[in-house]
Amino acid sequence: KVFDRGYNAVITEDSRYVIFKIKPYFKETREARIKKKKPEDMPKDSLAVFELGKDEAMKWARVKSFKTPSKASGWVAWHLEKAVPETAKPASKLDSVSQINKLVTMADSLTRLADSLRKKAGEAKISGLTVLETPKRDAPAKLATETIEEGTELVLRNLNTGQQKSFSLANDYLFSEQGNVLIVKTTRKNGNAGSRATILWHETATAKTDTVMKSFNDAKNFAFDEKGTQLAFVAERDSVSKALTKFYKLWYYKPGMDSAVISASRETPGVKQGYTVSPDYANMFSKNGQRLFFGLAPIRPAKDTNLVDFETARLDIWNYKDEYLQPQQLVQLNQELRRSYLAVKHDMTGPVVQLGDENSESVELGNDGDADIALGRTNKPYRIQSQWDLGNYQDLYLIDVKTGQRKRIAEKVRGSASLSPKANYVGWYDWKQRHYFMYDIAASKLLNVTQSIKVPLYDEDDDHPDDPPPHGAMGWHENDAAFYVYDKYDIWKVDPTGKTAPAMLTGGWGRAKKHTLRNVVLDREERFVKQGQTLLMHAFDHAEKGHGWITHKEGSVFSIPADWRTNPVSLMPMVAKSKS
Repeated sequence: KVFDRGYNAVITEDSRYVIFKIKPYFKETREARIKKKKPEDMPKDSLAVFELGKDEAMKWARVKSFKTPSKASGWVAWHLEKAVPETAKPASKLDSVSQINKLVTMADSLTRLADSLRKKAGEAKISGLTVLETPKRDAPAKLATETIEEGTELVLRNLNTGQQKSFSLANDYLFSEQGNVLIVKTTRKNGNAGSRATILWHETATAKTDTVMKSFNDAKNFAFDEKGTQLAFVAERDSVSKALTKFYKLWYYKPGMDSAVISASRETPGVKQGYTVSPDYANMFSKNGQRLFFGLAPIRPAKDTNLVDFETARLDIWNYKDEYLQPQQLVQLNQELRRSYLAVKHDMTGPVVQLGDENSESVELGNDGDADIALGRTNKPYRIQSQWDLGNYQDLYLIDVKTGQRKRIAEKVRGSASLSPKANYVGWYDWKQRHYFMYDIAASKLLNVTQSIKVPLYDEDDDHPDDPPPHGAMGWHENDAAFYVYDKYDIWKVDPTGKTAPAMLTGGWGRAKKHTLRNVVLDREERFVKQGQTLLMHAFDHAEKGHGWITHKEGSVFSIPADWRTNPVSLMPMVAKSKS
């Protein structure tokens, strides 16, 4: 089935529908650009919903965007473009009778006006000219709000029943992962003093809609917990849209509450002096929903509006003690102005625990935020060195998520280091020693866990003037029981405690056949390999330059038939191979 000009296709979770946008014809867009039409008058995209097995797709015109739940099916929401203004209808021609009636009506009105003027003139002779003054009326109330960009219509559709619900003035929306809730943010209506911007909580199963918040200037970075029972976002409601300095607050809501409550602000205990809630950080809940992670940012001085741009001299000066070269400073300027540092709330109305700061810019959470340990990284001591040495050195810290206390566990680690899924270990590759190291968090002990592997774990074919890069790691086994690393051909299973010697998962088959084996991750949320899991491996033949896919059950003896390249029985049903 072919759909011309279709793009951004999404297959629903139940594999029943394909939803995508359709671009307008190029000819129409080209003609509109030649005529220099306004953006709102340009041809717009359409939305198509195609049910697999059917002949035709359902389509809707002038669609700005659409969304579906990431882990559920049956629902789709789409945001419409601004409605096209209705064309004024031409005035109909009046017949002779209508014209005569209209003239009679006008003559009657003029007669009444003349009588009124004669009466006024008579009163003026008796009472004076004051009677001719126009009576004063009350001045129209000044609108308390400024003109804004109004939202447009949002449509929610049940794909299985065809039922639809519309929300007017919407300008943002978000599904929970399970599709049980749709959050809709609306704007107020210009010229309507009683209209208010709102955030709505709509339950898809019951079609019940509750109001989360009213009357705000801006709200963004909405985040659900995994079950879709809690909501967090940042909002600013104390200034105007053109204010030079705005202070956002973190808000929290769950069903049953009258409205959202403030969870954190710059006055909340635990927020360092000079910091405020960041409007640029992607808020998130921990996997169990008991922790709320958000960003804190330094309060930056407001722009001096008394300075006129064309009268202000601009000069960029670089000092040899600067952490970054001048061109890099300019490129990173906007990023630095939006820089945020991770913080956490354990009690949604309690104090804040700040985990990151200017000395620990990057923080990696353990076990999807449920672990009590996080990994902090900073390259601050090595930024000047990085101007001529691209080693990407970092210092590593263990951060207590409950208290924010940190402990440095390694200095000048090149490349990347990461937490194990259960946050029991911190692992990294040492470029100088050319082996993998594990820091046992419970034992506070650092081990070289691959020192007994005799084949190179680095790219032995690399010949540029630097330490060779590693072949990389495949990931972890469940419960942090093992760590998988690659050599040029095979995959090794390594004990992070160092008590058991590394074992070759692929049995040496790759090196013997000169085939490079690499694991293919099929689940984007897979964090580790489970016991007995069937792995899909990509194989590349260095001799014949062919490639294919092989399956192997983790925990079993690695065995591949000699005719694996030609015998479909030994391959997966979706076997794919080719010769380069």
